[in-house]
Amino acid sequence: MCGAELSSLPEGVQRVARVLQDLGHPHAPVMLDDAARTAQQAADALGVQLGQIAKSIVFRRKADGVAVLVVAAGDRRVDEKKVDALVGKTGRADADFVKAATGFSIGGVSPVGHLQPPVVLLDRSLLRFDEVWAAAGHPHGVFRLRPQDLERLTGAPLADVAQAQAPEAAP
Repeated sequence: MCGAELSSLPEGVQRVARVLQDLGHPHAPVMLDDAARTAQQAADALGVQLGQIAKSIVFRRKADGVAVLVVAAGDRRVDEKKVDALVGKTGRADADFVKAATGFSIGGVSPVGHLQPPVVLLDRSLLRFDEVWAAAGHPHGVFRLRPQDLERLTGAPLADVAQAQAPEAAP
């Protein structure tokens, strides 16, 4: 992506695009016609499985007020007790906190390009897929990557932070 292409994008997407470019990621952000504020909206817009959306959930660590970003598959719910066991007690983050800590609005929080570096955890369930899509700093912006790319781009560990899935009923 060149400077002219970048300047036409929203500021948050520009920041994400620069980080991806600086880290040698091969896929630039793309802007969707419709907002993808939820994992389901993103999956529908991209024509992929819900689990292929690498959703970003932000918590606030109670001890020091630091943002904790959990990136999980769109078809999984984050288990807050598992997160707390790894990073210390957390609480919900409201929209103002998310914007101030990350520079992104809820529905567009990217795994990279934050204003202040958060504590990041990547859920292992993402490894089920060869390709996933993550928010790129705006509710209409997304970028393509492999789950392993998330480790490289964020420097974050893989962890089991999703709620256990109910076993599927036999036919």
